[in-house]
Amino acid sequence: MKVIRKIFKWFLYILIIPVTYILVALILSLITINRVDLDQKSDNTVFLSTNGVHLAIILPKAHIDSLVLSGIKHYNNDNYLSFGWGEENFYLNTPTWGDLTFSNATKALFLKSSTLVHVTRYSQKKSHWIELKVNDSELQKLNLYLLKTFKINDDGTKNILKSKGYTQSDDFYKANGSYSCFNTCNSWVNTGFKESGLKSCLWTPFDFGLLNKYK
Repeated sequence: MKVIRKIFKWFLYILIIPVTYILVALILSLITINRVDLDQKSDNTVFLSTNGVHLAIILPKAHIDSLVLSGIKHYNNDNYLSFGWGEENFYLNTPTWGDLTFSNATKALFLKSSTLVHVTRYSQKKSHWIELKVNDSELQKLNLYLLKTFKINDDGTKNILKSKGYTQSDDFYKANGSYSCFNTCNSWVNTGFKESGLKSCLWTPFDFGLLNKYK
């Protein structure tokens, strides 16, 4: 009987960690950091998108700073670029949820690891993208945030992983930062919005946290 009680006690200890994480994440996702610049004219368009799990920042190519665009593969008919960020091993070895393993999930969430920027090229706007209007200052800060995410070589070039994209329209680049359960692909987007002065969550590891602010 003592053994059963001890097992049950340890089970509760183990269970309380993810439950607490989810509750805290939901609460902090509900707390809104309001937009900073309300007086400036907002006539630049950017987009927010999700694949159901991962958020991405999408910019018209004409609104991407030359320093960000430099070294990124793109073609004349590519009018939009999508930027996502995540753990390298997870990105490369878990393209679908069917490829998810306990080992990959554990490494991504709890171990210090290298990260990548995922850039996808689009010729046309997609209907499911959420449109945002930003001013010049916010757009400049968003571009700076993207630039800081890329790992830049001493000669100013970006590190592309050749032939690692999922399709012919996307590529991976070496990134700065380490992924964890506290610094997810979605919190990366949220932090970018926050640093740019845009409406954001206090913190969120989930895609719906930020999406709900713009619905």
